[in-house]
Amino acid sequence: MIEDNYKQRGLRNKLVKKLREKGIFDEGVLSAIGKVPRHAFFDDALLVHAYEDKAFPIGEGQTISQPFTVAFQTEKLKIKPGEKVLEIGTGSGYQAAILVEMGAKVYTIEYNNKLYERTRKFLPLLGYQPFFFYGDGSKGIPAKAPYDKIIVTAGAPVVPTALTDQLADGGILIIPVGDRERQKMLRITKLNGKLKQEEFEFFAFVPLLGEQGWKQ
Repeated sequence: MIEDNYKQRGLRNKLVKKLREKGIFDEGVLSAIGKVPRHAFFDDALLVHAYEDKAFPIGEGQTISQPFTVAFQTEKLKIKPGEKVLEIGTGSGYQAAILVEMGAKVYTIEYNNKLYERTRKFLPLLGYQPFFFYGDGSKGIPAKAPYDKIIVTAGAPVVPTALTDQLADGGILIIPVGDRERQKMLRITKLNGKLKQEEFEFFAFVPLLGEQGWKQ
């Protein structure tokens, strides 16, 4: 059982307050961040940093995203309970936990086998049970499509057509697109088969690897 004490809950409340000050207003997102024990995703050596608004390494060249980034992407998705959500890049599982906490039915795919195996075993220990897949996330999971929402937690060189094809009508895709150093956050909405694109701030993500992403 993962320990979640009074001090850690207090630190989460402070983090939620900071995110609100930085412009996150979706109460569903803030509530989920206030409930998911981010410290459980950290090695002991980094535990004191668990509730800082920063990204930290989780091994295999990957990071657990900055809480603001997680909150920003999730808010832009406009998640409703019961929606079918595809996450590209399971990583530590923190983003998936937030989505499950918000009542979404989550399908998550990870390119790195070691991370996939680790997170597939770990996340259910916290009480979060998304559907886990191992493989090339740039191609989505066509067998389970269509999805109401798709979130990509790695930087892509272009918007993969495989992902927009798997989006339900009325669905939303949030994805960072740019070079390997920094990417602009895009929100793509599919309406009557047509794609509408909105642009937001720049972020820095690890690269999206795969057939419709970056080559290693």
